[in-house]
Amino acid sequence: MSLELRETSGKVIGCAIAVHRELGPGFMEGIYVRALAIELRHAGIRFRCQVDHEVAYRRQEVGSLKLDLLVDDCLIVEVKAIADLADIHFAQTRSFLKAFDLKHALLLNFATMPLTIKRVIADQGARAR
Repeated sequence: MSLELRETSGKVIGCAIAVHRELGPGFMEGIYVRALAIELRHAGIRFRCQVDHEVAYRRQEVGSLKLDLLVDDCLIVEVKAIADLADIHFAQTRSFLKAFDLKHALLLNFATMPLTIKRVIADQGARAR
């Protein structure tokens, strides 16, 4: 991970911890996404919220997906508010990395105490071309 991305992800994690410290577990995902957006904006971090992306198969659109947050056009942030992260959440995040042709994501679960923070790295051989 580049130094720049390490610094960016560290700032995002700091913002997520601030949100978790203030709100605690128990809210719906959307509340945490909006609160995290406020915290990122307050920290001066560039991001886009609820980013849509079309998915194609054999050059034909087959659907779309929506990211919770995309920071600096290089770091995906997926927010969950569930009892425990499962393999499917990591697989979904890797699919987002592939679709956006990115390498790094953060998977945050606000329903746990403490906040669950997982880094997800794209499989090098599976990245979209």
